[in-house]
Amino acid sequence: MKRIIERMKEFADVSDATLRELAAALEPCRFAKRTLLVEEGRQAGAAYFLERGMTRSYWMVDGEEITTSFSTEGSLVFSMDEIYYGRVSEEYVEAIEDVDCYRIDARRLRELVSVNIELARWWGAIHEYEYRRLHQSHKERLTLPARERYEAFSRQFPDVCRRAQNCYIASYLGVTASTLSRIRALSGKN
Repeated sequence: MKRIIERMKEFADVSDATLRELAAALEPCRFAKRTLLVEEGRQAGAAYFLERGMTRSYWMVDGEEITTSFSTEGSLVFSMDEIYYGRVSEEYVEAIEDVDCYRIDARRLRELVSVNIELARWWGAIHEYEYRRLHQSHKERLTLPARERYEAFSRQFPDVCRRAQNCYIASYLGVTASTLSRIRALSGKN
């Protein structure tokens, strides 16, 4: 749980007692590359803390996969629809590398966040961070040319740029894979 704890502590002060309480609710699990952790139209009943590996979230739009986010070590992945609203997921979360993670029951996660002030602060802080990140990404997609969008993305997510397939990054940026290849070649980041 080293990477998960490190990442949690980036957002909030979390005591050893709280970490033990959280750890008691976690179940280690492993997913092979290409496995779906969350599927559209279903409830996973869980959230996943990533210790190793990377996932991407995406929607299916007119038969095309549209990447909406990437998650790496230390991140928490889940269906927003399920965790926040108790509905089936409208998106997919796929392991794009082999993933070692810890599963937590969705109800138990909501319960812990509602009764433990340290976890509530952490939960609020990660959501504030993610909202700001999404807001910035949305602004960039609407206002920046493709090359500048990629440059901003590569500054924010250098690890994803090294590890994710071009087609996933291109989808996230709203460009074609061939456009992204040209941009990367021009910037020397192939």
